[in-house]
Amino acid sequence: MVRTLVLLLLALCSVDMAVHAQDLNSDKPKERSRALEDLGKQGPTALPQVSPSLKDVDVEVRKTATKVIAEVGTQDAIPLLIQASQDNHPDVQILAVDGLVNMYLPGYFQTGVSAMWSNFTRSVKSRFVEVNDDIIDSYVQVRPEVIDAIAKLINGGMNADSKANAARAVGILRGRAAIPQLMDGLKQRDGSVIYECLNALQKIRDPETAQKISYLLNDPERKIQIAAIETTGLLRNQDAAGSLEAIFTRNRNKDVRRAALGALAMIASPSSRSIFIENLEEKDEAFRGSAAEGIGRLGNQGDVSMMREKFDAEAKRAPRLSMAFALVKLGNNAIDPFSPLTLLVNETNKSAYRKVATAFLTELARDADIRTPLFRFMESGTSDEKIALSQVMARSGEADSIPYLERLSQDRDAEVGKQALRSLQVVRARVR
Repeated sequence: MVRTLVLLLLALCSVDMAVHAQDLNSDKPKERSRALEDLGKQGPTALPQVSPSLKDVDVEVRKTATKVIAEVGTQDAIPLLIQASQDNHPDVQILAVDGLVNMYLPGYFQTGVSAMWSNFTRSVKSRFVEVNDDIIDSYVQVRPEVIDAIAKLINGGMNADSKANAARAVGILRGRAAIPQLMDGLKQRDGSVIYECLNALQKIRDPETAQKISYLLNDPERKIQIAAIETTGLLRNQDAAGSLEAIFTRNRNKDVRRAALGALAMIASPSSRSIFIENLEEKDEAFRGSAAEGIGRLGNQGDVSMMREKFDAEAKRAPRLSMAFALVKLGNNAIDPFSPLTLLVNETNKSAYRKVATAFLTELARDADIRTPLFRFMESGTSDEKIALSQVMARSGEADSIPYLERLSQDRDAEVGKQALRSLQVVRARVR
């Protein structure tokens, strides 16, 4: 009986595959596309039948084939997606690149530029005005041929959307090998390509690129100028402090000035101290926050009492968190209920400021004297606090964080355990 059922199933599969093969040879593109979609439901076993359609004369069929291959998502799909990235149509290139990113960042194919499948041409351009903070974990190793294939599109894509999407992708994949192509991409005429190249350089974080983008600090396109300023700050280019001070002093646009002060706060040059002091009194809370962060990073112990006074008097949440960061940076690592460090940890319970607090804690946790009290919170904090601090340790933790992450990986809250286990992998890869 069982043997009969097996034979029947095999026969049905053979018939089904024969039908699909016939549809794939149809002279109607829609029927070929429909056959590919049906084949995709079979999973990885369908790849040999789907792959020839990457050379179909009809672009819609090639797009469908690329989409099916990307959704299969196995290692066998990588060479096929690399092949599709070399297509002469930008839509296929975008689908292929998003599929390659999805191999290392599962779920990206459903959220990336190509996700707006039903109205593709309208949606793509709008996606490049959105800030994208996707990035793979540092322990994830991307195959060199994947970075190479995507990097070629930064300057060789069939249109600006394809080029911008490729730049975004190498940033997400931390593609350091693509830095030469990103630097060339900064010379493109299209603003979206330049913008995505700058964002990618922010994620890759190679300090040697900082001086090479200084010519964009005064770019006439405001979006690019702001991105260049932010990138300069994140890369901590000390040589750019003077230029940023001039931009902050002379530029009349509030967004540009806000970005310049934020970058100066990241660089924390002693020459900027007077600017920070002055802007602690600014009405704009973003200015007050950046000024406080700059003072904290300068590390002048003579500023402690002033910052404590500002912290106690500050009514707005965002600048108060910046002032809390500054006080911890200046040495206040107490964990009593009303301490600055406790405030930062507690804010990870609130979705509105979770990312901000986590970013501050990530920088602070690079100091072993601050990591130690944070371990206390990892043992007794809420689930949200444990998750956030696990993420912090993934980025800044050293060998001393491993025992705490090991314990959290066994936490009764499954989400806490899942994040702790991921963080544990990252830390072990970094300190081994």
